This record gives sequence, C-alpha cells and structure tokens, in this order.
Amino acid sequence: MERYLKHPIFKIVSQLAHEMNTQAFVIGGYVRDLILVRPSDDIDIVVLDNGIELAQKAAEKMGCKGISIFKHFGTAMFKSHGVELEFVGARKESYSKDSRNPIVEPGTLEDDQKRRDFTINALAISLNKDSYGELVDPFGGLDHLDDRLIKTPLDPDITFSDDPLRMFRAIRFASQLNFHIDEETFEAIKRNARRIEILSMERMTTEFNKIMASPEPSKGIYLLDEAGLLEIYFPELSALKGRDNVNGVLHKDVFDHTMAVLDRVALYTEDLWVRWATLLHDIGKPATKRYVEGQGWTFYGHNVIGARMVPKIFNRLKLPQNEKMKQVIKLVDLHMRPIVLSEDEVTDSAVRRLLFEAGDDIENVMVLAEADITSKQEARVKRYLENYKIVRQKLKEVEEKDSIRNFQPPIDGAQIMKIFNLEPCSTVGIIKAKIKDAILDGVIGNNYEEAYTFMLKCAEELGLIPNS
Repeated sequence: MERYLKHPIFKIVSQLAHEMNTQAFVIGGYVRDLILVRPSDDIDIVVLDNGIELAQKAAEKMGCKGISIFKHFGTAMFKSHGVELEFVGARKESYSKDSRNPIVEPGTLEDDQKRRDFTINALAISLNKDSYGELVDPFGGLDHLDDRLIKTPLDPDITFSDDPLRMFRAIRFASQLNFHIDEETFEAIKRNARRIEILSMERMTTEFNKIMASPEPSKGIYLLDEAGLLEIYFPELSALKGRDNVNGVLHKDVFDHTMAVLDRVALYTEDLWVRWATLLHDIGKPATKRYVEGQGWTFYGHNVIGARMVPKIFNRLKLPQNEKMKQVIKLVDLHMRPIVLSEDEVTDSAVRRLLFEAGDDIENVMVLAEADITSKQEARVKRYLENYKIVRQKLKEVEEKDSIRNFQPPIDGAQIMKIFNLEPCSTVGIIKAKIKDAILDGVIGNNYEEAYTFMLKCAEELGLIPNS
C-alpha cells in the first residue's frame, strides 16, 4: 500500500512518530477511497498516544499555522496541500441509550477500528518505520470492498443503537458507491429504525443530501423507505406511496414516479437544489387527489399546493431558508407550465410569461418538465418530447426578440410617482402591473417609448394627469 501514500504528510508523521516513540496510522474513508481510486479531500490519522502533540509538530514542520485543537475530543486539525488533516488519539467508546455522543477512553488501534461504523471504513495503513505502508484489516474490509458490501465490524444492533446516524450512513454509502448492504446489517437497521428519533435533524439532512447528490438518488431513498427510516425522517415523501382504486381505475404510484423523474434529472444536473425541486415536484398530489366520474383521477393545483409546502418542509428538515429555497419553490410551481404549452398552440404571450417567471431557471424548468414524462405509452412520450422541442425553439426565439428573461419594466414605480406627483400607493402598483402585462402579452414592445405612451393611456383611464 506504500505506493498510495503520496501526500507529504505521511513521511513527516512517520518520522515524528518514530521520534516520539509512538505509532500512527492513516485510517477510515481516506484508505477506502485510495483503494477505490476515488478523490478524497480529508485524511484521518490515528495516533496510539497524544494525537494533538503529533499534529502540532506536523503542522510546524509543514509550515501550517492555522491548527484547530479540540482537547475535549483529543483531536487536532489543519489544512495542507488542499487536504484537511485530522489527528486523533486511538480510543474506545461507550454509549448511553439517550445520546449518540460517546464516552471516550484511550484505546488501542484495534479498539479504534472496532468503533468504526463499517468494515470498509475500519481499514488502516501503517505509517510506522518498521511496517510503513502495510494494511491493517481485522474485519475483512478489503474483501468487502471487492464484494461492494456494507457491513458493520461488530454486532450491527449494538452499532446502530449506539449511534443511529450510522443507519443513514450505511444507506448513503450504498447509494454513493453503488454498494449493497449486508442482509444481517440491513435487518438490524429495520429493527433499530426508531432510534433515529434521538438524532438532530441537521445530521440526518446532511446524510440525506449526500444521497440526493449520488449518481442514482432513488437507490438510497428506496433503501430508506424499505428500512422504515423515510417515514420517520420525511413523512411527506413517504405519503406519496400507494395507488387508490375507484371502480377499477387506479392512478400511478406518485412515489415511484418521483423516483424515476429524480433519476432522470440526475443524469442532466448535479445541482442539489434542482434535484430537491424534482423530489418535491409532486409533493402536493396527496392533498389534491380527487376522483371525478368520467375523468378519472385528478390532481388540480398540485403544483401550487406543493410550492406552498416547500417552506414548511425546508424549515423542518433544517434546509436553507434563502434563495435556494426560493429556487425550489419556483421550480415546483412552474413544472407543469411547459406541458401546458406543449398541449396548446405555443403563443408568444405564454412563452413570454414563462420566461419572465422562470428567469435564469428556464433551462431547469425544461429539464424537470421533460424528465416528468414517464408514461408507459411510447407514442405519448414521443409526442410530448417532440412538442417540447417546439417549446424550446419558441423560448429561444422570444428571448432573442423581446429580452424577457429577468426583465425589469422600462418604467419603475419611482418614475411613475414622479411623473404623476404620487406618494407610494396602490395606484402605482396598478400602473406597473398594466405595463408589465402589456409587454408580456405583446401589446407593446419592451422599450421605454412604448411603455411611456401606454402608461399615459392607463393614467388617463385612472383620472391621473402628468406633471407639466
């Protein structure tokens, strides 16, 4: 394994450990990713003595001054060559039933490897002079990497009860790495699912976001569902499951449909928030589901209801309450618009309004809309996709001609107040809205001269006289 140890920190640690008469090992995810030939930007080094002291000396040798020390946890961290280095003394852990924060005691390398979540993360490589580069693998982690297997080093019931976040991590690794979870390990996740109730929402959402960022997000989400974790963590998503039957008429399973759409979108974008919008695009369907005789199942307004649900979901899951959330709301609200355009004659007015409302997210709206066509009728899918080509061409033509995307009306509220000697009032908003609608409907061009003339006409109807 010596050939893998290319970062200069390894030789430095080896020399320092020898001088300090201690032992040191690189351990965990960095070793796993080295063997899998995956990029990794953090290195964990376990020291059989004082990890903080060795870290301080290593940082000094490498000329790194920004070292962070956490005496309570016996750890120290600093960055070098674009990699975050963490040093910790070897330790063993014990847990209480009501907390995932362990009681920590000094331990051996074996103790430290036993406390690791999975065998593939318990791999260590020696940095000691007499065994430099040798792999230390007490739990068969190397074989499990070859077998693409997620398995706990010790009894999985104890592992997951001690730290329930490991259940999320098992599924996250399975999703990220395209591994499968050992049967006994997965059964233990099912048995211990309720233990996640002691976790902070932030920690669970961090793991869920990593599942969302994986190449095929549905794999991890299906595993969360099968394990019984999804219903606890994300009940609104779990509520999409199932099909109702009235007079033999069923609707499609919205959960399965959402997973299919999410995987399709993941092929086109790594943007986490576009993926979140995809995950939530039909979240309003359970609340809007109706059976109408002669029409079948309807979900009228589910996009609007879904968009209204986003802030509550983001707040509970501790997701950002900022522009990212607004982007998700926008995409959920607009995801039906392209299909409406594709079914009707594509008018310039309808295209202008979509461009205006979508702004820079117009491509994301189209990607989501195209992925949303999951019918088993190939002819129907082909027809919609062909129509979407027409919509895309119309979007391009209208944007080039009218510059609507992110457009600001040529006359703003301050100008209206000055021209008609008005204080801020509803009348100003009425005139602004009329100008905007006239431009979007193609009544006037997107320029000051036409907007000014149109404004005077609107003002006259409202009984306003401009300043002379």
